[in-house]
Amino acid sequence: MRIITDTGRSFDLEKFLSMPLVAHLSTMTEESPRDSPVWFCWKDKRIWIIGTASDTFPDRIRKNPKCAIGIVDFNQHTGLFLHAGFRGRATVKPFEKEMANQLLSRYLGTEIEEWDPRFKDLDESNVLICFKPETVVVRDQSYVLPERNKKDGNAKES
Repeated sequence: MRIITDTGRSFDLEKFLSMPLVAHLSTMTEESPRDSPVWFCWKDKRIWIIGTASDTFPDRIRKNPKCAIGIVDFNQHTGLFLHAGFRGRATVKPFEKEMANQLLSRYLGTEIEEWDPRFKDLDESNVLICFKPETVVVRDQSYVLPERNKKDGNAKES
């Protein structure tokens, strides 16, 4: 994986990917690109995503494995704006409950019995998407808030 930090404003990618952020998976149909917001797990230099029976992106990946994934950590109150943009290929893999639970626990906590019922009993009717990045653009696009926002109380003190 080639990491591109052409602006000189970068951040710790491993730490960023350990946070429970929402990723946007971009895939292609014959007519147009499609975007799917997804939860993910970063493991072994791969992004793992659960595909359910109602998801259409696994079929698009089977037809065309080229994908892009964008992940952003943004806070309007502090000016934080971190972005990682991945390009690469994905494959559809058989469902593995251990990987799925590891992924879901990032967002729902480790107490499976407390999860929303939709996530408790996922089975082999689901799949895993394994995305292998070829390149990633890592940019810290954070900004300084105008002083008037800080004085007006529209921004939290950092």
